[in-house]
Amino acid sequence: MRTLDTQELKIAKGLIRNPRLSDNRLGEEYNIPVRTVSRKRARMEGEGLLRYFAEVDMSVTGTGAFPCSHLYVLRFKVGITARHLFEEVSHEPNVVTAFTESIYESHVAEIDGRLALVMIVEGTSDADIVERFHEQIVPSLRKNHGEDSIEDITTVRLLSRVRMLRNYLPTVNMEKGTMKADWDTGSIYVA
Repeated sequence: MRTLDTQELKIAKGLIRNPRLSDNRLGEEYNIPVRTVSRKRARMEGEGLLRYFAEVDMSVTGTGAFPCSHLYVLRFKVGITARHLFEEVSHEPNVVTAFTESIYESHVAEIDGRLALVMIVEGTSDADIVERFHEQIVPSLRKNHGEDSIEDITTVRLLSRVRMLRNYLPTVNMEKGTMKADWDTGSIYVA
């Protein structure tokens, strides 16, 4: 387990608030020498502790391209392994596929001793999501893992996002792509 020191915690919280902050700005705002900020930030990035993401909001509050989303849980038959699933994903990194276009987020899981795939699928309507799922995603999974590989499917219609990545509440503390300036840094959680 890696424990962040006081300066690293301040740097992490500052970057959670606004990932576009420069080392100079972080140093000024948190009273840390800029060289220390640069060194510690580079180390945390190198260790994989800091990751940066950009998201284009394609929901009704953004581009409107995908106003609907469903959570799917696919349970695979005995014998399907996480290693095989990750090998499949590793073959797609430079190609836009049905997975890239339709799946907002996915996770490998375990249900009752079986491998499962949990995914949020987006679409233009509930019917569009069902079509995308059954015409593109399921056939691809069956092709890669076998026709009888999917044992069970559960779905939940998602209405609206409340929280993401622990600290972001899009309708509460986000404004113009970053956390609101008046959002208390003390309420940002980093362990």
